[in-house]
Amino acid sequence: MRRRGEGPAEGPLVLTEAVRGAQRLAAVGREALRLGLAPGLTLADARARVPNLLVLDHDPSADSALLARMAEDAQRWTPLVALDPPHGLMLDVTGCAHLFGGEAAMRERVLQRLRRGGFSARGSLAGTPEAARALARFGRVAVVPPGQEAEAVRPLPLAALALSEETTLALKRAGFRRIGDLADRPSAPLTSRFGPELVTRLRRLSGRDSLRITPERLLPPCSAERAFAEPVSRSETIARALRALIDQVCAQLGGRGEGGRAFEASFDRTDGVVRRIGAEAGRPLRDPEAIERLFRERLDALADPLDPGFGFDRIALAVPVSESLDSVQPTLDGRAVTENEVADLVDRLIARFGPARISRFVPVDTHDPVRAARLVPAASPVVADAGWPVPEPGEPPGRPLHLFEPPEPVEAVAEVPDGPPIRFRWRRALHDVVRAEGPERILPEWWRERPMPARDYYRVEDARGARFWLFREGRYGGGEPPRWYLHGLFA
Repeated sequence: MRRRGEGPAEGPLVLTEAVRGAQRLAAVGREALRLGLAPGLTLADARARVPNLLVLDHDPSADSALLARMAEDAQRWTPLVALDPPHGLMLDVTGCAHLFGGEAAMRERVLQRLRRGGFSARGSLAGTPEAARALARFGRVAVVPPGQEAEAVRPLPLAALALSEETTLALKRAGFRRIGDLADRPSAPLTSRFGPELVTRLRRLSGRDSLRITPERLLPPCSAERAFAEPVSRSETIARALRALIDQVCAQLGGRGEGGRAFEASFDRTDGVVRRIGAEAGRPLRDPEAIERLFRERLDALADPLDPGFGFDRIALAVPVSESLDSVQPTLDGRAVTENEVADLVDRLIARFGPARISRFVPVDTHDPVRAARLVPAASPVVADAGWPVPEPGEPPGRPLHLFEPPEPVEAVAEVPDGPPIRFRWRRALHDVVRAEGPERILPEWWRERPMPARDYYRVEDARGARFWLFREGRYGGGEPPRWYLHGLFA
């Protein structure tokens, strides 16, 4: 719980919430706890015992937001951080403790940082998350040696099992008081009398089973970070540090034969606030200059500028999304081949205006011309599609560049039934057809809710050289005469 102005001048602090129409204590400060107040007590009873209470409303959403901020700050110790509501954090420090002088020294540094932020905190290190949680809340062991979880949790009360109130009460009535009392009993009778959850939790507390934590943020395939002995706030220093991290992740990507599609820079302030700036690319990138340019564009476009406050004490760069990228073939003079200018422009636009505002077309495997392409964000990963149709050498394209949606009706005259039109009127202009190719029959996609009717398409050219894509809907000799439509224009 965070300490905020407790003392005789204001009175002991308590937080209240409405429970069944009555105000009850949801949390109490250290001074209130010393005076005998506890969560669950009604506010009226609490005032009767301690008249000068400082009463504030309990705000669970604010507590959750604060816990999330603390989880972001805790990623300076390990990338695997999980929330343990309502007021706990779980850190998987496997392979990280040696970077901070060992497990005991790392635990002390974590707790010291929380205390400097005004928090009262406890912590323990153990081989399983359940054992660490139980020892932090109910025990006094700071670091459990490997394999000794079962011995460390024996003195803990039954509340450390985090079972339901009914099961805990039944265990107490059966004469059990400590974890050690249950550990000495065979599991079969305990399961048959109290249920399998009791034995499962007991095995996890004793280190025989382990349930891995689910971190708030997935571990990126490539990342780099820089910690500063003294906080930095100069923009030049921050830019140099970010460029050094970009060089490191590019070297990692090169070793993996990949390029980054998304990059995320994290700026950790000394007050615990973490600012994350993301940049996305329209193609896999491994060029440090191009990535640095993306971040410059992104930082310049921020509505809320990057504020270092009293300084950043850590900057990290992660690559959450990457794709395969072949090595760039150098030219004879030793310089790399210049990147495509259009792709560079797309990346800069994405960085400045956001990935949702820049789109590109991708082909769709369908014979319906309306659904043959769809728009996706330009920074979305490339997937294996049907591919754009490529005309035969010397042949005109099979589909026009411009489609009308919906197709525009025209008045057409055919020389023979079911033949190509010899003349049509579109937008009050008469066009005489000099060349025609077709028909190309496109059938409906029958599995759709409202499939289009069968159509006979023609590519036609008028006397002025303009080329059109017409189709006939219906057949001559039926109940109604066929109707003609203009669906697209060729370049």
